[in-house]
Amino acid sequence: MPVPTSYHGRSLRLGRCSEPGRIYLLTVVVRDRAPLFGDFAVGRLLVAELRSAVEAGWVNSLAWVVMPDHFHWLVELREQPLAALLRRVKGRSARTINRQLWREGALWQSGYHDHALRREEDVQAVARYVVANPLRAGLVRRVGDYPLWDAVWL
Repeated sequence: MPVPTSYHGRSLRLGRCSEPGRIYLLTVVVRDRAPLFGDFAVGRLLVAELRSAVEAGWVNSLAWVVMPDHFHWLVELREQPLAALLRRVKGRSARTINRQLWREGALWQSGYHDHALRREEDVQAVARYVVANPLRAGLVRRVGDYPLWDAVWL
């Protein structure tokens, strides 16, 4: 059986809607998995955009981690749709980071992965999973040694 040559992630999201008040785990990947956030200063530029979305009232941020080539973000969605939130964060961060790195072009892979948590899912357990990513990836020996993460339960 031939392997599909194109990705149809956008078509998978057709007809999907996001719900205000719902908790989502989001994953966004850098184009070509370039490890841009291995540079702490570049990672902080992304963090500033995550915080900007919180300050603008788009989401309540519960936990996040910025890995070298992607980020995970656990959020409670407010009134804006999920697609608009990610468009904002990806667009603003791409402009800022490209300017800082003297680069042009797409920073992020198109699309994103989202998982709407079910009511019975343990939100704190999901948050622990998010912030433990650097530990599982072998980047650090203790979660506290990794600089690019946060959670509201601290």
